[in-house]
Amino acid sequence: MTNLGMVFGTKSTKTARVSFRIPYFTNWGQSLVVCGSEPALGSWNVKRGLLLKPVHQDNELIWCGSVSVPAEFSCEYSYYVVDDERNVLRWEMGNKRALILPQGINGGDIVELRDLWQTGDDDIPFKSAFKDVIFNTSCNLKVERPLGVQNKLEKEDSILVHFRMCCPNMEEETYVYVIGSCAKLGCWKVQDGLKLSYAGNSTWQADVVVQKDDLPFKYPDRWSFSLETGANRELVVDPANIQLKYVFVSDGMMRAMPWRGTGVAVPMFSVRSELDLGVGEFLDLKLLVDWAVESGFHLVQLLPINDTSVNLMWWDSYPYSSLSVFALHPLYLRVQALSANLPEEVKKEIQEAKTRLDGKSVDYEASLATKLSIAKKVFAKEKDVILNSRAFQEFFLENEEWLKPYAAFCFLRDFFETSERSQWGRFSEFSKEKLEKLVSKDSVHYDIIRFHYYLQFHLHLQLSEAAEYARKKGVVLKGDLPIGVDRNSVDTWVYPNLFRMNTSTGAPPDYFDKNGQNWGFPTYNWEEMSKDNYGWWRARLTQMSKYFTAYRIDHILGFFRIWELPDHAMTGLIGKFRPSIPLSQEELEREGIWDFDRLSRPYIKLEFLQEKFGTYWAVIASSFLNEVQKGFYEFKEDCNTEKKIASKVKTMAEKSLLLDGEDKIRRDLFDLLKNIVLIKDPEDAKKFYPRFNLEDTSSFQELDEHSKNVMKRLYYDYYFHRQEELWRKNALKTLPVLLNSSNMLACGEDLGLIPACVHPVMQELGMIGLRIQRMPSEPDLKFGVPSQYSYMTVCAPSCHDCSTLRAWWEEDAERRQQYFKTIFGSDELPPDTCLPAIANFIIRQHVESPSMWAIFPLQDLLALKEDYTKRPANEETINDPTNPKHYWRYRVHVTLETLMKDSELKSIIKGLISGSGRSHPGSKETEGKSKQVASNGKVAGK
Repeated sequence: MTNLGMVFGTKSTKTARVSFRIPYFTNWGQSLVVCGSEPALGSWNVKRGLLLKPVHQDNELIWCGSVSVPAEFSCEYSYYVVDDERNVLRWEMGNKRALILPQGINGGDIVELRDLWQTGDDDIPFKSAFKDVIFNTSCNLKVERPLGVQNKLEKEDSILVHFRMCCPNMEEETYVYVIGSCAKLGCWKVQDGLKLSYAGNSTWQADVVVQKDDLPFKYPDRWSFSLETGANRELVVDPANIQLKYVFVSDGMMRAMPWRGTGVAVPMFSVRSELDLGVGEFLDLKLLVDWAVESGFHLVQLLPINDTSVNLMWWDSYPYSSLSVFALHPLYLRVQALSANLPEEVKKEIQEAKTRLDGKSVDYEASLATKLSIAKKVFAKEKDVILNSRAFQEFFLENEEWLKPYAAFCFLRDFFETSERSQWGRFSEFSKEKLEKLVSKDSVHYDIIRFHYYLQFHLHLQLSEAAEYARKKGVVLKGDLPIGVDRNSVDTWVYPNLFRMNTSTGAPPDYFDKNGQNWGFPTYNWEEMSKDNYGWWRARLTQMSKYFTAYRIDHILGFFRIWELPDHAMTGLIGKFRPSIPLSQEELEREGIWDFDRLSRPYIKLEFLQEKFGTYWAVIASSFLNEVQKGFYEFKEDCNTEKKIASKVKTMAEKSLLLDGEDKIRRDLFDLLKNIVLIKDPEDAKKFYPRFNLEDTSSFQELDEHSKNVMKRLYYDYYFHRQEELWRKNALKTLPVLLNSSNMLACGEDLGLIPACVHPVMQELGMIGLRIQRMPSEPDLKFGVPSQYSYMTVCAPSCHDCSTLRAWWEEDAERRQQYFKTIFGSDELPPDTCLPAIANFIIRQHVESPSMWAIFPLQDLLALKEDYTKRPANEETINDPTNPKHYWRYRVHVTLETLMKDSELKSIIKGLISGSGRSHPGSKETEGKSKQVASNGKVAGK
């Protein structure tokens, strides 16, 4: 007989049987496996874990299985969904489960674990935004006893029921009770119920010994004398199973009313205070947090704050084009805080700069240049003291892996006056040997390198101070994770193998407008990134979590698939999804499609030229086209891409050779270039991708009916059906790595053309989506209905990528009338301007929604009071997504100090929040000194 003591690494030969039981609905071909830390459960190898078997019980599908273990057995475990080959399809979220067998267990006893699948929602309260900030009072709770069974079985006909449940939002002197229909659970009286003990990590537990004669009984959970929501819980046991002695009931989360909060969103550069130098600064966040608390907000949301100084001009105001994903932007430095002993001439310079830079909008170049100039003067006086300090040494050791390359890159950028690495000579290609020479203490430019260290150190100190202040005030600081990096960035220099530099990312067409947008970021080489388990991404999130407790993933669709463009593209239309399953030549031929040149090359007829260019067509044709056969043309070699066309048009315009506007001719030529039906794969000539909106092209319109029908069917299959499982699997490879890299609360920007697989994956992973009322995710709605949003969402009337609430209201009279009729329910003519009463109504819709978060741009909140609506509404727009060279310079027209003094506005906002039932800092959701929380469920004999 096998010696179980040897198998399980223990001397005991007394064994018990652990039985697992969990309700969970699966699809055909899927099974559940329980896998854990010990060999009996596979040692975290899912293929060697315990395969469970399904049993139908009433309307539930219950998965069951058991394994023999030593009496002293303990382990961690989790549940997984697998296919027939035991490949993991999904796994439960949250912390690993802990199993500790009761002391004194007899050989042959059965311990049955009654578990509930842990969803992504269940893991939300354990994210730092809640655990360390909003629910931080729970951190003061003392562990009353560790996990495990306390009672002992003394009679053979007894069963020990061990209750365990999670209650993350608990205050001191608040207790959890289980009450039920039997005497041991108080016969529904809280004072006689079973009091649970705190076991740490928001877990509460207790056990009770019941006689089989007591079965069945029901039990509910109660919190603060209020029964939890939902039906009574029920535990069914089989009294004929004489070996069943212990039942561990893991009841999941307390079913209380879901927590809901509110937040304010504003770019860091847009904040205005009495101390800033023309642009918001990290230390301004402390005052913003104070205003947020007094207005009833639990969250402050920012745009990306990483250094974007690629071009050394106003183009760098685009916050999503990072020079480094680790370095903070010097633009947000408060120079007054660099030293307690600023020279008088520096103080005078700062005062003059405050006056000079205090404009209506941000002057990006002037503000940055002024701050760097002042910082260099302070650095020259205090560099040795600061850089030899213990605090700096610790900062440097913790960050040198990215800090050294960043400083070296900045030096080379300034020395060669360009970030284009091809102009850097032998430094064009990165190596550690070259890096060490560049940052060597013996180099003549070492002080320049050290200056960049110095800046990042002070930026870190200032942002850390603001972040810690927010935590202590109970305010979540929410950051923003850009989907891309600038192709001329530190990251692409140091890690070129992680990026596909011959391609660029773009927004899919119709995301913002009919042509899409070429963001120009290199696409990611996911295969290469996976080799070290996405170390670059994990490092990004780890760095970000030093300052933030929540974050927004910009364009989360990029982790499912990205809209990829050739590097020579300037607009976003002629692209393809990566990854995606292309149309094969064989597939097309089976459908009767043979002329691939006709479909994949620009289809240019004489009448098209005459229609676009009129009498000027012959000049355009001679400059840009060759006639390949009578009445049909193709582009010349020197202008057969968008970049080549743009360059040639620009040259002709400079020589005054154009009879029409440069922009119009360039657009018309681009239209001709994009007049195709299929895009040929540059890596495989026998693979094709249908052009987005191919039915809009004249190339498509001139096809025969059979070819039209085939291409329409294949188009809709490519864009809406065949990629779903591929994209789902791609997201489940990458997103969990991000989510597990930090304990921040993750929100995903999921606007635009959303594949069907996206929302189920986000729900599975516990990610919070975004709902903007004017961009409804439901195709049949003109405007979103906030009262119908799901809980796992952030709702808002606008965001930084669209016009503000006031501007949107005023832009379109017909749309305004539709909104007034649909949402307000009025046939009257709406006011031309967004009056405070209109803003109040719209904001109230959002705070009263079921969404976990209602987050409002600061501009929309200012619309609540007439005093702040004097500025033209169109001046408050942060970004115009259709303009790739938009100047990000919006600056709030009122200081934080003024807002702090405005008790009326704070009262209006707080009234909206408290009236909606949403939580806010300092609110007492339950009254009474000693509060009891009860849990409900039911134990029944079978």
